[in-house]
Amino acid sequence: MSVSRRAFLKNGGVAMMGMSTLPGFLRRAIAATPMPNRKKLVVLFQRGAADGLNIVVPFGEPNYYRIRPTIAIPQPRQGGELAALDLDGFFGLHPSLAPLIPFFRKQQLAIVHAAGSPDTTRSHFDAQDYMESGTPGVKSTDDGWLNRALQSDPEPGASPFRAVAMGPNLPLTLRGTAPAIALPDVRQFRVFAQSPAVEGGFEALYAQTVDEALRGTGTETFEAIDMLRKADPSRLQPENGADYPRNRVGQALQQVAQLHKADIGLEVTFVDTGGWDNHVNEGGAQGQLANLLRDLGQSLAAFAQDMGDRMDDIVVVTMSEFGRTAHENGNRGTDHGHANCMFVLGGPVKGGKVYGKWPGLGSEQLNEGRDLALTTDFRSVLGEIISRHLGTKELNAVFPGFDNDPRKFPSLLKT
Repeated sequence: MSVSRRAFLKNGGVAMMGMSTLPGFLRRAIAATPMPNRKKLVVLFQRGAADGLNIVVPFGEPNYYRIRPTIAIPQPRQGGELAALDLDGFFGLHPSLAPLIPFFRKQQLAIVHAAGSPDTTRSHFDAQDYMESGTPGVKSTDDGWLNRALQSDPEPGASPFRAVAMGPNLPLTLRGTAPAIALPDVRQFRVFAQSPAVEGGFEALYAQTVDEALRGTGTETFEAIDMLRKADPSRLQPENGADYPRNRVGQALQQVAQLHKADIGLEVTFVDTGGWDNHVNEGGAQGQLANLLRDLGQSLAAFAQDMGDRMDDIVVVTMSEFGRTAHENGNRGTDHGHANCMFVLGGPVKGGKVYGKWPGLGSEQLNEGRDLALTTDFRSVLGEIISRHLGTKELNAVFPGFDNDPRKFPSLLKT
């Protein structure tokens, strides 16, 4: 592959929806390109600061019900269908997350509570940047931890689809020198790169380029792109009885599944979902948060079911910029807090357990007297995943300034 074509593939791409619809010359070319069966990672970011205390409910903590008199989730066996779903006698899942219970029972879902960023900012913008850059408290970092993980494990001749963000813009976590693309919707066959999108699509990009080397070698490339844009993604339907909800996260995860099934070299994917900033009328077992969690639980469960045996090579991790206050506020909502919970789902996961040291919800145990205290740094969770699952060796380059000692990992993956 020429340098100029590499530059094109770094700054653009296509949606490939399967081999059978491609012309013979392109199938042969792709077949000749090494695409090893590498491990896969899906990162799902809950923007807005999700309320971890009502997502994974510490029903065994008496203070929980004292400080949340109207929005607490009832204890198991005391609230019927609206009760927390018992996980281990102390923690329970929000009832809207019922579709995830089978995966917890099959030990494919692990939860890390009291996890997150050690930085105490309550700014959404700063906190999201810190978690996406992997350098809490450092505003000058201009690339992301996920991109640095790819940089530390370069793959010669890698597919342009090695790293994909589902959405119109490339998030900070995938910005950097390793190639990555943003894909708004596979059904639209539009890909946005790290540079602004060119009006008119690939033909306009080809016509406008002043790179003579690309002009000299790009004809067949653009013919292939045109063929790929005409491929029909509808043939890659959900498998194993999976039923994706029609919400944004459900449709995004369905398209991630389609890209995996297309066998085009996808390794890491970033998906985000918004709406988690519930200051007013958050609700408890029912309400705004319950609706968001219903969408999330159904979407994650459908993805895992759809992937079937492919989940043996896939890990999904969820994260949010910070948690919510332990006390509910006067508007029956919660304000910006500190520690949160993270989900880790997949075949390689040592699930069926809630990991992390529980700090308690007593007045003297709360961070600044108001928030769930942090006991697990999110970089320990991610560090274990990318080192033991993806095989990233240079964790100090991925998370600079952090103690990346493997002995301090939560040990939530099978060895």
